[in-house]
Amino acid sequence: MPKRILQGVVVSDKQDKTIVVKVERRFTHPLLKKTVRRSKNYHAHDEAGTYKVGDTVSIEETKPISRLKRWIVLEVASKA
Repeated sequence: MPKRILQGVVVSDKQDKTIVVKVERRFTHPLLKKTVRRSKNYHAHDEAGTYKVGDTVSIEETKPISRLKRWIVLEVASKA
């Protein structure tokens, strides 16, 4: 099964080797037919600590690294 790849914005880089990425998804409400935005935070592994708050990054699903980390950073889409 292919690994999921999501894109989001870094909202925290205070932890060691970890960043928090906010991923926003948009969908049409089934009853109201209106576009709704929902967001979720993911903890991602950042070995070198190179990503900063505001960067847009791609993250990929991986095996559990710690209690909260199940994602790794693939690349930076744009710098802050």
